[in-house]
Amino acid sequence: MTTEQEVRSVRVRILGEEHIIKGQASEEYIKSLAAAVNERLLEVQRSNPLLPRHRVAILVALNLLNELEKLKTEHEELLALMEEAQ
Repeated sequence: MTTEQEVRSVRVRILGEEHIIKGQASEEYIKSLAAAVNERLLEVQRSNPLLPRHRVAILVALNLLNELEKLKTEHEELLALMEEAQ
């Protein structure tokens, strides 16, 4: 098994809670993702201090999915433009 395919467990803190994330990515990458998720959660929590944690998580998930869908659309449009240019 190569290093990239090796499943590793990485301990991270998100909203003050410890989580163990298992994945094939590097420890640094997993930690950077967890830090980015934590920052998004904290931003929403600061904006909505009375919102329960699970609702904060749902809002962040919806925001992230919205960003992903926009990027997918932009990607498809760029691919179409590149095909037209050829």
